[in-house]
Amino acid sequence: MRKYLTFFRMRFVMGLQYRAAALGGLVCQFFWGAMAILAFKAFYDADPSAFPMTLPATSSYIWLQQALLTLVSMGGIDPEFFNVIQNGNVAYELCRPVDVYGMWYTRSAATRVANALMRCVPVLAVAALLPSPYGLTAPPDLPTFLLFLVSLTMALGVITAIGMIVYMFTFHTISPRGVRLIAVGIGDFFSGNIVPLPFFPEGFRQVSELLPFSATANVPIRIYTGDLAGQEMAGLMLMQAFWIAALVAIGKLLEWKELKNVVVQGG
Repeated sequence: MRKYLTFFRMRFVMGLQYRAAALGGLVCQFFWGAMAILAFKAFYDADPSAFPMTLPATSSYIWLQQALLTLVSMGGIDPEFFNVIQNGNVAYELCRPVDVYGMWYTRSAATRVANALMRCVPVLAVAALLPSPYGLTAPPDLPTFLLFLVSLTMALGVITAIGMIVYMFTFHTISPRGVRLIAVGIGDFFSGNIVPLPFFPEGFRQVSELLPFSATANVPIRIYTGDLAGQEMAGLMLMQAFWIAALVAIGKLLEWKELKNVVVQGG
């Protein structure tokens, strides 16, 4: 266990070095968040009763989504692993006296946490200062905030496990670009990163909440805003735990199958 914590710490420290990239991302996320909130504001002005969430809750949802974008979205996939697979350096990974899946999993999670920390605090600080209904509001109470943190941790586990499956599929492609674009498009749509899942039609929303992508950004952010509570919240958090176990098992199986057939040419 200690060696994987070391991998996590090393990658976390490395991720904190990319401050210029984080600054560029901040500008983009502030702009995107403001644009999305103003678009929702126009719809709310037309008929506020037609929406499942209040405008302040929707604004909080969007700001949290932007602050945690690299933590719980498919866009946070680490391109280094694609390069390792594509250029054959996976051979060096196989020489290490550690489990490749565990090593990549911890490094991927550390990269997400480091990138999110550099962007999260500025986004939330500015959003909290904005006037209602455009800013970030506080959670309903302290227990809700603690449940949000628990759910956010599980969301990180789910999204990292999904990313590991994407890496394994890359062994079958010449370029990882297509696999990554498909994964990001599907993941962002069904996780609520484009449109919050409560805005989906009822039947489609219920099906979407059964998918692993729903167990990423959708659950913790809706807990924070107060949109999830009681049995529905408990059910979706249990679904998060289920998907962590299921996706890690699938990822391990794919790793065993793919790495068993790896052929590295050259010298």
